[in-house]
Amino acid sequence: MSDTIFGKIASGEMSADIVYEDDDVVAFRDISPQAPTHVLVIPRKPIPTLNDAAPEDAELLGKLLLAAAKVAAAEGIAEGGYRTIVNCNAGAGQTVFHLHLHVLGGRPMQWPPG
Repeated sequence: MSDTIFGKIASGEMSADIVYEDDDVVAFRDISPQAPTHVLVIPRKPIPTLNDAAPEDAELLGKLLLAAAKVAAAEGIAEGGYRTIVNCNAGAGQTVFHLHLHVLGGRPMQWPPG
C-alpha cells in the first residue's frame, strides 16, 4: 500500500470518517471541507495521479465514479446536484499523491470553478 495518508486510510492503518467502502474503493469526509458535503473517494490501489493510471485501471476508475454517485445519494445531495473533481499534480491543487475524487455538494456551485 502507498505510504501517503490516503494509502494508510485505505489499508486501515489510519482512521477517517468513512462514509462508504468496498473491496476497491474507500470514501471519507475531507478534513478541510470546501462545501457542506465534501467527501474524498479513493482507490485502495495506490495510483499517484490520474496521469499514472494505466489501461488496466479503467474498471477501477469507473468504480470511483460509481462510488461517488452512491456517496452523493447517501449524503442526500444527488437530486439537488453535486460536483466531482479530480486534481492532477500540484499545479491543479493536488496535495496528496494518491488519486482521489472530490464529491462536493450542499450549496450552489459557481462556474468557472477555479
